[in-house]
Amino acid sequence: MQQSSSHDCDVVIVNYNAGRLLTECVQSVLSEQVRHVFVVDNDSHDDSLAHLSASISDVRVTIIRNGQNLGFAAACNMGARASNASTLLFLNPDSVLAVGSLRRMMDVLESDSSIGMVGGLLCNPDGSEQPGGRRVFPTPRRAFMRAFGLSHLGKWFPALFSDFLLHKEPLPLEPNPVEAISGACMLVKREAVEDVGLWDEGYFLHCEDLDWCMRFRLNNWRVVFVPDARVIHVWGACSRSRPFFVEWHKHHGMLRFYNKFFRKQYPGPLWWLVVLGVWLRFGLVSTYFAARLALAQIKGALRGGVRA
Repeated sequence: MQQSSSHDCDVVIVNYNAGRLLTECVQSVLSEQVRHVFVVDNDSHDDSLAHLSASISDVRVTIIRNGQNLGFAAACNMGARASNASTLLFLNPDSVLAVGSLRRMMDVLESDSSIGMVGGLLCNPDGSEQPGGRRVFPTPRRAFMRAFGLSHLGKWFPALFSDFLLHKEPLPLEPNPVEAISGACMLVKREAVEDVGLWDEGYFLHCEDLDWCMRFRLNNWRVVFVPDARVIHVWGACSRSRPFFVEWHKHHGMLRFYNKFFRKQYPGPLWWLVVLGVWLRFGLVSTYFAARLALAQIKGALRGGVRA
């Protein structure tokens, strides 16, 4: 099979306070000879755009500035509408493509007319695989098992306690069809996007990638994980400073996803148990972050007292 070119691919990067990671991200995609890079900025307040402009003067880079944070899905759609390329790569600003990864993903995407979306191997900076790059859909049951630590029992009872994340499974040797990949790195065909529709802007942050994967699947487009297309991802670099904000939207996104695709499977009181479970988890996670914040403040006060 003749290798595809990355020249007919545009890249959409949604930025929100990614700092200098944004510049590294853009440099990595420009080296892959993409046609154009659209950086859609959701009203960042750091120096990420200034550093990008000072470091890169390439006519292939366009910055789209939003006056407010419109959310990830809405910003992705802005980039998609600004492009007319036949292939689109959606990439997080805290990600760096390994040399040749985009071409490899392009080859897989174009190898079969039924493939609508592919994703690479998301790696931590130390090279280990991250969760979320390959997964099955987190049904309410699967999500409950993981949220409350029961998925660990999947080693002995996989039918009852299986996890929806697959990063602990052996890495496949060849491209492998999966139910879902991560929005941190999604390469899609324009033809598939026109068939399925753009990202659902009802999501602000998190779960919009699962929604898109589900809609691709329902429209008979295959989603494929490419294990030899490495993408270094500094997980959470753009969100760790606002844990409560992120967790609120993550849990709100979970409910939107469940309501769209699983509500009919959970009628009546069972559905309200799902809703209760989601917000119970939010309460537990928020309590954890609040405790960490309080502990950090106490330690800071103690250090200040010692210095005084």
